[in-house]
Amino acid sequence: MSGPEYLQVEAPLLAQLRDMGWEHLAGASPEEFAPTDPAASGRESFAEVVLEARLKAAVREINLGPDGNPWLDEGRISQAISELRHIAATGLLEANEKATELLVSGVTVPGLDGWDGGRDQRVHFIDWTHWQRNDFTVVSQFRVDVPGTQGRKFLVPDEVLLVNGIPLVVVECKKPGRGDAITEAVTQIRKYAERHRTRTPVGNRKLFHTVQLTVATCGERARLGTFTGDVEHYMPWRSAYPTTDAQIAARLGCDERSVTEQNRLAAVVLHPERLLQIVHDYVTFMTLDDGTRIKAAPRHQQYRAVELALHRLLTGETKPENGDRDERGGVIWHTQGSGKSLTMTFLVRRMRSIPELAATKVVLVTDRTQLQGQLSKTLRLTGEDVDEAKSVKKAKRLLSEHGPGIVAVMIQKQQDVAARKSDRELSESAPSLGELNTDDSIVVLIDEAHRSHGSRLHMNLLEALPNCARIGFTGTPIIMGKRKKTSQIFGPVIDRYLLADAEADGAVVRIFYEGNTVKGAVRDGRDLDEVFEDMFAEQSQQEREELQRRYATRGDVLEVEELIEAKARHMLRHYVAGVLPGGFKAQIVANSREATIRYRDALIKARKRLVAEAETIPSRLLDTPLDELTPRQTVLVQAHRKLDLLRAMDFVPVISPGTADDEARFAEWTDKRPQDDRIAAFKKPFPDDLGEGDKPIGILIVKSMLLTGFDAPIEQVLYIDRSLKEAELLQAVARVNRPAESKKCGYVVDYYGVANHLTEALKAYAAEDVDGVLHDLREEVAKLDSMRRRLRAVFTEEGVDPSGNTLEACVLSLEEGARFDRFEAELKRYLSTIDVILPEPIVRPYLPDATLYAEIAMRARRRYRVDGGDFDPGVYGAKVRQLIDEHLRSLGIDEKLPPVSLTADDFETKVAALSDARTRASEMEHAVRDHIEVNRGKDPHKYRTFSERLEEILHDYADNWEVQAAKLAGLVAEMRADRPAQEDDPLSPPERALYGVLVEATARDGVVQPETDRWLCDIVTGVFDLAVRMTHRRDFWRKPVDQEEFRSRVAQCLVANDVEIGLVTPLADQLVEVIAHWHADIPRP
Repeated sequence: MSGPEYLQVEAPLLAQLRDMGWEHLAGASPEEFAPTDPAASGRESFAEVVLEARLKAAVREINLGPDGNPWLDEGRISQAISELRHIAATGLLEANEKATELLVSGVTVPGLDGWDGGRDQRVHFIDWTHWQRNDFTVVSQFRVDVPGTQGRKFLVPDEVLLVNGIPLVVVECKKPGRGDAITEAVTQIRKYAERHRTRTPVGNRKLFHTVQLTVATCGERARLGTFTGDVEHYMPWRSAYPTTDAQIAARLGCDERSVTEQNRLAAVVLHPERLLQIVHDYVTFMTLDDGTRIKAAPRHQQYRAVELALHRLLTGETKPENGDRDERGGVIWHTQGSGKSLTMTFLVRRMRSIPELAATKVVLVTDRTQLQGQLSKTLRLTGEDVDEAKSVKKAKRLLSEHGPGIVAVMIQKQQDVAARKSDRELSESAPSLGELNTDDSIVVLIDEAHRSHGSRLHMNLLEALPNCARIGFTGTPIIMGKRKKTSQIFGPVIDRYLLADAEADGAVVRIFYEGNTVKGAVRDGRDLDEVFEDMFAEQSQQEREELQRRYATRGDVLEVEELIEAKARHMLRHYVAGVLPGGFKAQIVANSREATIRYRDALIKARKRLVAEAETIPSRLLDTPLDELTPRQTVLVQAHRKLDLLRAMDFVPVISPGTADDEARFAEWTDKRPQDDRIAAFKKPFPDDLGEGDKPIGILIVKSMLLTGFDAPIEQVLYIDRSLKEAELLQAVARVNRPAESKKCGYVVDYYGVANHLTEALKAYAAEDVDGVLHDLREEVAKLDSMRRRLRAVFTEEGVDPSGNTLEACVLSLEEGARFDRFEAELKRYLSTIDVILPEPIVRPYLPDATLYAEIAMRARRRYRVDGGDFDPGVYGAKVRQLIDEHLRSLGIDEKLPPVSLTADDFETKVAALSDARTRASEMEHAVRDHIEVNRGKDPHKYRTFSERLEEILHDYADNWEVQAAKLAGLVAEMRADRPAQEDDPLSPPERALYGVLVEATARDGVVQPETDRWLCDIVTGVFDLAVRMTHRRDFWRKPVDQEEFRSRVAQCLVANDVEIGLVTPLADQLVEVIAHWHADIPRP
């Protein structure tokens, strides 16, 4: 515990916490392996997760009676704490949700005669209003025993932060410098909370009953999440608000540039006052689209925006005070994908916690039906009901009512319109609602404020609520020419969270623009010669001229069936080659409702043609590495790999209803219920196995729907075939920026030519506002040269020139852990970038190095048994995975196979085939280490002896590879020969392992006399018989109670056989552990 992890991560964090007012209790000293005295952390035993003495004292002090003094007696305090400790729940998340409600709201206990009529009184565990009155404790090395193991197994989170003795935050620290340090920390937290399924329990769910936040940190990097999250859900805390990096540095006594993510997260989130704010008003429970219930932590921009908005609401002048305008509002511009709806929810929750704002009426304004439903659902997370105004009459009634509440109003629904007019006509002709409510305790939250704030509909609402405060939310930059108007309506910008910020946080993925079929750009009929030249290259010149004469003068040129069919063929092939391999989906933006239906028909036709070609592809191409295929061959090979899915895939229009006399053929695609079902189905992954009649949706086809507020992480590519400008363009492209597992980026493929004017269009915005909206794949290619140089330097610094001829030297140079970590980090950057660019031909010069370094990584992982020798190229992306798979397969290597085991029949043959003595010694050393580690629990005595022998050989022959290899070969031969039981051995292998444990504990100098041997064999037989009779019960190794009964019977057996009483408990523990390792070899009774 005194290594880099403690010195560079844990100790600095503890010092910073102490400086902020946390009292530190050291569960163990830095020199100790694990805590041994629960009193050091303020507990009576390691089975406890609450510091009960501190909790009792705090409950007594923070709950005051009518005279302002503590009034609770021991009985009432114990009653309150009992409710918190004994929560009836079927799972951890339910228990946490119930415990969180008790922490926030308190519990009731009997009152006092003569006070409030003797009625029950509410008792709180935490004083949320006066944070200074609470007790803040951080315990380092917070050991908690695994239930049912009686202390034989335990977990030791690095730091646990407790308020009034109640665990609220668990921090897991990892050594800095490792690329996967955060992943390791998150994985550890999930094990602590039993979120990873294991054969036997390794965590303690009870610790997490009250835990609100979890932190994974390695010092320079730190991430905030909750115990329900995977690593991709943990986010950095990059904003220092309400402090600054300069202030943090001053308190730490360091340079401002030295402030780390850990420093910043601790200074904001773990500050005592702010931690209570975040737990009370920001941490939330929510249900995802797939029905999964989660606990969610806020992101730094959400917290900052809410706190800044509150400051504006509390300090700005009302319109009556100002005499001219309300100064309490403003604009919150957070880029799409940043969680604006949750930001609104947090704002309302915070307002309810502040006395001056608690009685505020909140009016939520949207201009799209889908957005209203989405936001209303999210705002219900505040715990309040949301009244939806679905007509003018209801809107007037709800807005006229005084007092608090949440009202959702959709601008278009303020008008009772029998026949829907265009949005523009509706906006300009909307009649006034009149003045409805002059209270200044009304806050209007306008979603997508950039779109409709200038409309008459919006003005009507503001006339109805003349003294309200207005806060506009937008995910799109505000055009510079409209900024003045926007600020006049809402007030100055409250907070900005740019696209570049979201990309840096990992909240969104980068979007790459592809000008595929640039000549296919059709802009109001211009460049039509080039369109037909390019799209109909297979037709003769005469046929192309005939097509052009038919359609060149028509305004619906984008609906030409032949043109749509040509584009659909190109889209489908692009999708199959570059997006479908990762399991992702697509969306097409068509020119009209008519065009969406034509695109569906064209895609079905293109799919039929592609399937027919893929079915007849020469078999030799299927075994050809992707980097040796032509673009057309690549498409066919990828299609062949997904033939069943491709045959079943559906392509679905999602369009708005038209007028009352809308054509019947549109009805199939406008009916709301089937439409909602299709959208929900699109968001789901493709099934692993197709059932009969399954038609998974791979591509949605839209005109205007789903271009705003549509959150589908599975969507990776957007094909644009109509005019999109300014805000609509920025919103549309953001459909593909939502992060998902293995999703390295999103793609926008332009068939219309929007990018031809994109630069001009973006000039309407401030440069920093739109920085990084679309990236160019050529920019990614340019990065590969420097990445490749850094990869090469990992080896040349050790005097090795990496190539196919120096693979073994490269592997040997990676034996030192820090160098291996550096190599893997550089390799991940290189291969992930290649995955983004594939299958574009421009990346081909970099593919030989990609396969070379991937092979080195695979060989090194196997040699050094990193993560058991597992090598998963899928972490670099689906397309790179295919590339590496094919390369290794061409070499006769299956990366899915584990390293050759020491006990494998061909182990010695494979070692002998290695090139030199050092290589053979290295392979044997790590094979022996791995074998010992895997089998130590089966026979601790035997494998401890083998481990000692290994270290002796490595020490004695460190510089003599030939002798070292020979000695290791002897040890390997001995260990391999030790595998089978001797024919005359009366004990089976598991019994022999039990015997070894007993010998080690009872024999003097390792010598076993004949009478002692008989005695030990009798004990072994008794213990083994118990195992046969008891351990085959259903789920035995997942039931601590059954295991404890077995352990007790083993202890009785030892006592009955006159084992020294002081040895009984530890010996029983060891014997049960051995049985657990041999559980599959224990015969049934």
